Amino acid sequence: MTRQPDTRETTSTATSRPDLDMAVLYVCAERSKLTPTLAADRAEAEGHEFAEARGLTITEVVTDPYGEPDPCHREGWTRVRELAESGAVGVVIVRWPACIAPEPSHELRHREISWLQDRGVQVRYSWEPLATGGGEVK
Repeated sequence: MTRQPDTRETTSTATSRPDLDMAVLYVCAERSKLTPTLAADRAEAEGHEFAEARGLTITEVVTDPYGEPDPCHREGWTRVRELAESGAVGVVIVRWPACIAPEPSHELRHREISWLQDRGVQVRYSWEPLATGGGEVK
């Protein structure tokens, strides 16, 4: 007798706790007309320095163009959520809170941070004033 594969669709969150040494670096920076990649380049370099100083391994660098206020409407942020959901990362590194959602849309930022925290994933800010003070994570 041959057993048929189970084709029922299942939805589940990560079954194991995320590895808090594995991180995704998320870069979403406004582009300048004179130096269009400068802000993103700085954010990426700063994120790598932040991770190295704290013994974190960046498994992936995810970028998005700046402008869309709702992170869930950005392809890159969707990838960050996938990594968090799967348990592949335990830390999301961003330069500052506005990378997740701009200040006028701060409620979207808090929604996303809560969503990540519910999955055991930390949000860490690489910009020095926030990195040392623990930042705004709510």
